[in-house]
Amino acid sequence: MSIRAVLFDLDGTLLDRDSSLLLFVRDQFNRYKELQVVEKENFVQRFIELDNHGYVWKDKVYQQLIDEFSIQNVDWASLLNDYISNFQKHCVSFPNLLSMLTQLKQHDIKLALVSNGFGQFQFDNFKALHIEHLFDEVLISEWEGLRKPDPEIFNRALNKLGVPAENALFVGDHPSNDIQASRDVGIKAVWKRNQHFESVVEADAVIDDLGELTYIVLPNADQINLKEIKS
Repeated sequence: MSIRAVLFDLDGTLLDRDSSLLLFVRDQFNRYKELQVVEKENFVQRFIELDNHGYVWKDKVYQQLIDEFSIQNVDWASLLNDYISNFQKHCVSFPNLLSMLTQLKQHDIKLALVSNGFGQFQFDNFKALHIEHLFDEVLISEWEGLRKPDPEIFNRALNKLGVPAENALFVGDHPSNDIQASRDVGIKAVWKRNQHFESVVEADAVIDDLGELTYIVLPNADQINLKEIKS
């Protein structure tokens, strides 16, 4: 069955969140003298640990950092607001993102973003990658009132695109929220390999580079069988 639509997760799939977070935290440390009572790399490392790959919201992270390092004269709410306002300035994508998406659109493939997270924050990060113009639909959990792995958010995306599940592909990095959840509604799933998770056996294919996706989706791009890509 031919692929007519590709749905994407954001963090860890299109957005290189690890690199983006590192850039932001170092910049924030440099801008706030109040934080500089701590050795820079100690602060950065502890921030990343507490962040837990984005699964802990930053209010808790900043409160813990202020407590652990006895940081004075700055409150966690100010640091959080700075994170919300400035993280987008440090967003970087994984390699070959734009070229891959452009090729898919040139072949009339519909594109959608399906991301968990706070609406405006995630949308600002998405816009920072300069790929918004290529997407037909954007669904972010706060705005939709639904979160992955709820099947309804996948079905809603398919309905908006006007494409049945059997003609769609989902690309993500989370084993359950992205891969298992999309396959449960009949969408083929491609795992964007993430070192933070163990290998996903049940994915239809596994990629390390976004450029590989064109060989899966496009019929005339030296098509490679899904089983040959899976590793």
